[in-house]
Amino acid sequence: MLNGSTGSRLLSGNLAYTENLEQEIADYHKSETGLIFNSGYDANLGLFSSLPQKGDTIILDELIHASIIDGSRLSFANRYSFRHNDLQSLEDKLKVAKGNCYVAIESVYSMDGDTPPISEIQALTDKYNARLIVDEAHAVGLYGKGLINQLGLENQVFARIVTFGKALGCHGAIILGSGQLREYLINFSRSFIYTTAASFHQMAGIRMAYKLLPSAQTEIDKLWENIDLFKKGIPAAKLIKSDSAIQCLIAGSNEKARHIAMQLQDAGVDVRPILSPTVPKGTERLRICLHSYNTPDEITLLTDTLNKLIND
Repeated sequence: MLNGSTGSRLLSGNLAYTENLEQEIADYHKSETGLIFNSGYDANLGLFSSLPQKGDTIILDELIHASIIDGSRLSFANRYSFRHNDLQSLEDKLKVAKGNCYVAIESVYSMDGDTPPISEIQALTDKYNARLIVDEAHAVGLYGKGLINQLGLENQVFARIVTFGKALGCHGAIILGSGQLREYLINFSRSFIYTTAASFHQMAGIRMAYKLLPSAQTEIDKLWENIDLFKKGIPAAKLIKSDSAIQCLIAGSNEKARHIAMQLQDAGVDVRPILSPTVPKGTERLRICLHSYNTPDEITLLTDTLNKLIND
């Protein structure tokens, strides 16, 4: 029995099943169409390396995911960053942008867990005739179909990246956008063209995850309860402001972050440190990912232990 796809989708690895799944997912997120990549990293690398051309401009939030930075570095476009979630800083960059301009943000940031002012950013990009690209990796599931759908901005956003490895529990990603964007990526995105396609088993798993997502409201409600319980147990001043399942406590050094994480693990709580240079020096942290299956006793153990450690 053949378990693999046998090759690139442009050669022997394409399936009608995959193409139908792409359209099903696009319809679910109210997008014209979509293109599946083998991972979120591949999707961002392929999109940002191939789409902006020499003379164009890419403007990134300073805390954007590394995969988007890496993809942008591989393009020949001018590249700027703006201060995190700062509308004035973004507008300053938009004023000097040349050529086609692409602005990239995350709807929930992977290392801080916070959400940008998406509607205001969209209005700014529209004002300067720029194209907004939103990575929804950490929003889908927690916010249902994602924050772009929740805000009703499906037709105002140029492209969305939805990954399957977070709430959906699978692997891979899809770039949602126009049919023209899809055809362009099929022909020019190197991380799509020059790789073996994902297997049928991976596609089937993604499809089943999407089938189950609408019935997961009880789990989503439980997650929101756990987020609320955690935030009530920790002084707000100690946390990076976030309403999502990602909650961060700044330790301030690699050594302190490692020490607190080790103490938490000794207490029976699995929390990992995020160290520089992954995050800027001085912002080393404990990155806490809350889940629907965490019990109230586990959340309380976490907050009680953390409070003791940070007050010692």
